[in-house]
Amino acid sequence: MMWFVVAIISALLSAFAAITQKKVLFKLGAIEFSFLLSIANLLFSIPFFFFIDYETINTLNLSILFAKSVIGVAAFLCVMIALKNLEISNALPLLALTPGFVAVFAFIILGESLKCLEVVGLGFLITGTFTLESKNIKEIFIPFSVFLKSKYHRFIIIALFLFTASSIIDKLLLIKLNLSPISLTAFQHIYFAILFSIIYLIFRRKEDGASVSVKKNNLGWIALISVLTIGYRYTQIVAVSLASVALVLALKRTSVFWATVIGGKLFNDKDLLKRSLAAILILVGAILILRE
Repeated sequence: MMWFVVAIISALLSAFAAITQKKVLFKLGAIEFSFLLSIANLLFSIPFFFFIDYETINTLNLSILFAKSVIGVAAFLCVMIALKNLEISNALPLLALTPGFVAVFAFIILGESLKCLEVVGLGFLITGTFTLESKNIKEIFIPFSVFLKSKYHRFIIIALFLFTASSIIDKLLLIKLNLSPISLTAFQHIYFAILFSIIYLIFRRKEDGASVSVKKNNLGWIALISVLTIGYRYTQIVAVSLASVALVLALKRTSVFWATVIGGKLFNDKDLLKRSLAAILILVGAILILRE
């Protein structure tokens, strides 16, 4: 059950990372923050390079890791933009919808059948989403109109698809291509730093609220977030190497509940009780769908 403990640690680190990210995003733009965090992550990842078995590194796994990093960068940036502009208890629970999206599209496109537990799980996901986005029981179409009208909710939807693809590629790299968790973590942060630097140089002038100068206080928070981020990414990778992606993601999604409750309380989010209930419903649905 080592994977279980590691996945829980990853979930807790991820929750606290999301809370501190929200705090810093009050003062920094999403692109600027992502760029600074990627540089900090690379610096803190330097020790990993001393423990890499370089005989397992080749052009193929590094190329696939680069493609995976492009997907990861896009997903992370989508979440940061949504997190900056939405309340934390409103944005994060939606990230747990990934299993539902996978199940539905596998049914529609691939013709895969839905098991009884998966159907029940979808019911929980739909109920949780409805609870999260609706003002009252009469406004049944609000959850659907929110995704159509709110561009920041659409960023969450994009991130859902991207995170799913990223997790599957993790498994490919770890199991099929023999890339160790340490190697994956280290080289991924090189790619992240490069990609976010390019994005920052291209888009920094277009981002509202972005500034060239960064206060020392913000740098301290970014350093803390970097430690938390490297921690939850590495522990997730280790957990995936020990168990199935589905099981690890199911436990990892519990971070949504902790971030919703603790973060919502800290930032005085409205309707926190309702949103916490919605997060629980969505998590139950995700776990049912991912259950093997």
